[in-house]
Amino acid sequence: MSEPSQPNSEHEDLWRAVLTTGSLSRENRMRAFLGRLPKNPRCKFCHAPFDGFGGSFVRALLHKRRSRYNPQYCNACEDFAREHPGGAEVPMAMLFADVRGSTTLAEKISPSEFSRLIDRFYRSATQVLIHSDALIEKLVGDSVTALYFPGFAGPAYVARAVRAAHDLLHVTGHTNPAGPWIPVGVGVHSGIAFAGSVGSEDGVTEFTALGDAMNVAARLASHAGTGEIIVSEEACMAAHLDTKDLEQRQLTLKGRTGLTQVRVLQVTGVSR
Repeated sequence: MSEPSQPNSEHEDLWRAVLTTGSLSRENRMRAFLGRLPKNPRCKFCHAPFDGFGGSFVRALLHKRRSRYNPQYCNACEDFAREHPGGAEVPMAMLFADVRGSTTLAEKISPSEFSRLIDRFYRSATQVLIHSDALIEKLVGDSVTALYFPGFAGPAYVARAVRAAHDLLHVTGHTNPAGPWIPVGVGVHSGIAFAGSVGSEDGVTEFTALGDAMNVAARLASHAGTGEIIVSEEACMAAHLDTKDLEQRQLTLKGRTGLTQVRVLQVTGVSR
């Protein structure tokens, strides 16, 4: 794994400290605490809940509420991102989970039923990812994207991403003999990517991750069949996985030259 590049923005050192060293230990402990309060929806960055008892608690005592600029974040995290634009190239693990055959699923049930199914998938995935100390980057369409940083998830952040992939398939029923209640495939990769706040012309700020490593993770997920976790060789090494009994594949990923070596963890015998 290559080293991150030298600072190239005013706030890069701060972002790198937040994401990689865990130096803001008080904030990280608070993030873990907020993630255990009920209930969704919640801030994508600090996990503060917006609704229910948890939402009332953080509004009253911590003055955290849904941002008026971006409803996916609380006002405090939105302010931090707006006040510290930019980011840093940092090591991370990426987890992409896709619902397999969502178009076919949508054809078989009513739009309302499909909406409820996807909402259940989001809620189930969110609980797994929050408790694994992931930063949930996106909940969109029929997919979920989660990021794991050493500053949030600890030195075993890549292994935690792989474990979360297992747990995600478990909560969606892939270990059930009757089969999953929704078919999901997962891709896990690790590497260097840019992470930080990206603003738009209308003043909305997003926390995101960008770069080739993110593209690889997304492509891996697109190749994963129902009940499969496709893990790049880089992530296998970083997570210290025992790969001797794991299926090896060579994938041609869209937009990339050459073959990509991966390992496949089968959580179920269901095939694509």
